[in-house]
Amino acid sequence: MDSHATKKRKVEHDSSSYGTDEWTAYMRIDGQKENLKFAKHRTAWDMTSQDGQLLAEEMYKSSMFKLQLDELLAEVQPNYVKRMAPVENALRKLKTIIERIPDREPTDAVEAEKELYRHHKIAVPFTDPELARDVKYKLTYSRPTNINIVGSYALKTAVKTSGIISVDMAITLPSSLFQEKDYLNYRYFHKRAYYLACLVAGINEDKDCKFKTRFCYLNGNDIQPAVVISPSEDGGVDDFSSSRCDIRIFPTVSGDLFSNAKLLPDRNCVRRFQGSPGSTSTLAPTPFYNATLMSECSVIPYLKLFHDTSSRCGSFKDACVLGRIWLQQRGFGGNISKGGFGHFEWAAVTATLLQGGGPRGQSLLSPSYSSYQLFKATLQFLASTDMVANPLLLQTEEFGAPKLGVPMFYDGSRSMNVLFKMTLWSYRLLQREARISLDMLRDTVADSFEASFIVKADEPLQRFDLLARIPISPEILSQQRSVDHKSVTASFCQKLYQVLSRGAGDRATLIYLSGPEAGSWPINEPTPSTGSQPRILVGFLLNSANAGRVVDHGPPAEAKEEAAAFRDFWGKKAELRRFKDGSILESLVWSKESKTPIFQQVVLYLLDRNFGIDVTKAVTFVGDNFSGPILMPGASGTQTIAMFQPIMTEFNKLERDIRTMEGLPLQLSQISGSSPKLRYTSIDPPPSSGRPGANMDPADVVILFEGSGRWPDDLAAIQRTKVAFLLKIAEVLEESVEDITARTGLENGDSSIRNISFLDVTYKSGAAFRLRIHNEREQTLLERLLKSKSLEPRKREEAILAQSEYKRIFAQSRSHTQALQTLCTRFVFLSPTIRLVKLWFASHLLSRHVSEELAELFVVHIFLQPYPWESPSSVMTGFLRTLLWLSRWDWRLDPLIVDFSGEMKVGDINAIKTRFEAWRKIDPGMNRVVLFAASNLDPEGLTWTQFGPSKVVAARVTALARSACAAVKEAGLEIVPETLFIPSAADYDFTIHLSSRFSSYRRGKKPSAKHTIFKNLQTHAGQDANVDLLGYDPVRLFVEELTNLYANNIIFFHNSHGGTFIGGIWSPLATSPRPWKVNLSYSTKPMVSQEEADEDENPEEVARLVVNKTAILNEIARLGGDMISRIESKS
Repeated sequence: MDSHATKKRKVEHDSSSYGTDEWTAYMRIDGQKENLKFAKHRTAWDMTSQDGQLLAEEMYKSSMFKLQLDELLAEVQPNYVKRMAPVENALRKLKTIIERIPDREPTDAVEAEKELYRHHKIAVPFTDPELARDVKYKLTYSRPTNINIVGSYALKTAVKTSGIISVDMAITLPSSLFQEKDYLNYRYFHKRAYYLACLVAGINEDKDCKFKTRFCYLNGNDIQPAVVISPSEDGGVDDFSSSRCDIRIFPTVSGDLFSNAKLLPDRNCVRRFQGSPGSTSTLAPTPFYNATLMSECSVIPYLKLFHDTSSRCGSFKDACVLGRIWLQQRGFGGNISKGGFGHFEWAAVTATLLQGGGPRGQSLLSPSYSSYQLFKATLQFLASTDMVANPLLLQTEEFGAPKLGVPMFYDGSRSMNVLFKMTLWSYRLLQREARISLDMLRDTVADSFEASFIVKADEPLQRFDLLARIPISPEILSQQRSVDHKSVTASFCQKLYQVLSRGAGDRATLIYLSGPEAGSWPINEPTPSTGSQPRILVGFLLNSANAGRVVDHGPPAEAKEEAAAFRDFWGKKAELRRFKDGSILESLVWSKESKTPIFQQVVLYLLDRNFGIDVTKAVTFVGDNFSGPILMPGASGTQTIAMFQPIMTEFNKLERDIRTMEGLPLQLSQISGSSPKLRYTSIDPPPSSGRPGANMDPADVVILFEGSGRWPDDLAAIQRTKVAFLLKIAEVLEESVEDITARTGLENGDSSIRNISFLDVTYKSGAAFRLRIHNEREQTLLERLLKSKSLEPRKREEAILAQSEYKRIFAQSRSHTQALQTLCTRFVFLSPTIRLVKLWFASHLLSRHVSEELAELFVVHIFLQPYPWESPSSVMTGFLRTLLWLSRWDWRLDPLIVDFSGEMKVGDINAIKTRFEAWRKIDPGMNRVVLFAASNLDPEGLTWTQFGPSKVVAARVTALARSACAAVKEAGLEIVPETLFIPSAADYDFTIHLSSRFSSYRRGKKPSAKHTIFKNLQTHAGQDANVDLLGYDPVRLFVEELTNLYANNIIFFHNSHGGTFIGGIWSPLATSPRPWKVNLSYSTKPMVSQEEADEDENPEEVARLVVNKTAILNEIARLGGDMISRIESKS
């Protein structure tokens, strides 16, 4: 495989009807496009291939990364010639229509509004507060000064999307329509709204108009209405539906219309409800209103800035495209509901930093940077600069640096706060995403290209650890009021964020709010209809170490001001408590016994205290319902570790008991756990008390004695010696330890070189362990045996199997368990996530195909290489991100590499990839190795996948994961987690339904009343029976027997955690005829092809055999006996 081969990747996008597309270039509507093409920089010398690679690695992350970026940039560019030709015609048609709209005489505002609706049925989209009835100024319409196409479409920096591309048309209003003080009290915006309504009336009244018109808000700002032009879809000349575009028309004005000094962020321009009419000293600043008005004046200045920048910096446009993709994949956009930071803001920040922002007024970024360097440098700037605590003022000395509690990137050359649409929570999320991406790009192990530009990272259920939906009643909204024009919903969100962020404290690392997004609405309505009761979605990123804290410590009683503020915020919940160290602190105590998780208790209390009981009762949470199948309601990640503490305690006791034994010929060197129960990852936690159930699996343990030359130098003799050792250990244990049962057992009876013995040790508490002896000499002897050239093929296969089993049981399983123990204490939610993922595999009948260790590697990969997110802090995010990764993992071309230590080097990764590529060359059909799962503990990558899953099963895992992700995306916040665990019997050729007595055997359900015996008999007779049947699972043994008999013809699927049926799929070879021969190991029936047999031929000579499916199913029914209730077959 060529190491530099690139794969075609489709960038995942969400549909967006009206995306922000308002930046940079312009194009005259008459079709005379300004030539913005630039010559690509070329070196003055001929470079060798090595020089080129070094240059690529210096300007990009690596040469491979550069190839991927180049391919991405080429793939995302729309076909402007083919796709955009119809919309070009529509734009010219619209220009012609707009230019011939007649002027209107100045008219009183009220009368002008009525006249427009009376004659044209068009409502004026006045902002809230609406136009006062007693205004002195008049409204009028005149032909626009200029009509320009703006945005990424004009500069050819748009990207492909599955939704609608928005093409922006800017209409420059004549300055004669406005007066000097129209910047005050919405006067400009009222005149603008009337002008826009007149524009719509003129378009609709034109005889050549065949477009659909609707109102919308520009970037979600409800004082900036715009017009959306949609195609007629009639197949006519002007129909541009094939372009999959909308045209968005919005007014602009000249940059010198208003004094920039009047619109600085620290000035007030809304004086209707504040202070005295003649005083400005007490008026609060209106930065949002001022910046909105400045954005109307700065369209042309920013067009010139971006045009000049693209001329000076050849990589600027590509860097902006990369930034746009990065933002879209994380759900950011110029719309206020999408965070207020989109393509325009990215380009504005980058272009401004190419001109300034550095020391002594120099540029912070260099025009010689590559597109990737520009992209990464912009990310670095966003991640490292706190523009809330330290507002950034560039190229201006007009005012100080006011701390208004909002992010500020003030471009003094254009008097514009580029970040004015951002809220504090959206800015914090942007900073966090930038930091994560920087860490990812610096990671030499992770696939940073996929995570940066391909993976869609904005799905709330995968992004946030906990989600809360908070409805907003009209009563709540009526209590909100904002002087700086923001909607009442935005005012409510601001208060909500302040309350939650203060109350959550260090329990949450980030809180993000998103509200409803206003779409377009009919032109005969002034504003969009409110519809149903709006809801605010609150996303929490939790601090797993603190989220479940029971007691919160406040200020000490001596700090009177802080203590008073604490009591005022928390109310009756605050109480003064004395702690063991003698300190007396204001405190909060939450209920550990409540079914409601502690963090949710905090949120509900804050909502109740600040917004009332009605809001609290209507809140719904999404997140903890994913841990229902695994954890008790209200349990945290630390509590799930505590579930395994009893067996860990008993394991420590077992180690002490064995180490203190006397009478053994050798001293114990090491005792190690190798079971999911001893690494916190078994689906069901071990019972904490009582005798073990008959169907309980004992925890596997490996014991190693000190080295000795007395061990025999023969594999068979070593196995017999192990039996003697275990018998002696059992004898000594039962003599020296009370209430313990030790039974020796045999396994692998058909082999003399594989491990043949084990020792089951059961304590009175219910803990059960299965001990096997590890002898290091076995590895050497097996390697020597495999090197023998005279070894028979059958013996060689047995030796290979023995060596694989030795590595898995005695080497890899021990180190794997130790690594998982460490990680489960490091990541609180790793254990419950692994258990839930295992339950998902089991529920879909994949238990026997996907080993527990392989499932654990899947989840560990998500926690150790979580990009494009941080490590999960909830079961929901861990589980859904694992499913997403499984749905995207191309196991045919990519190995799974897990670095438990975090110390793997690039050379180690490349060595694993080389080994993987070698396997694919040796076995291109993937008949021997399908999944390749390597780690720093197992660089060979075959320990957990050498004997499965097969190609069919691996493909099914991918299909199931994709279906689950699609179901999550479709259901959204209404997802019912249990639906993801329901298996479908329709996918199997036949199903073997189990009797109710056996279907839930593994779950250890209590026997029915008719099987209950007297308690005294149950106590005495049941103890020995439980020990004798330790680990006994009849259904599992039945499936293993069926697999041994019919492996060549049937693939069996079973839920080892308590399924109700066994699924079977016929092998493709089983359905095709095959030549007749003797001694077949399965039932067949003859099939004679009439086409092949003619009158002169003997039919027996052309006979073919096919699998006798009916007979085989009858055999299975006889083998299963009472275990089977019925068998259903499709054929």
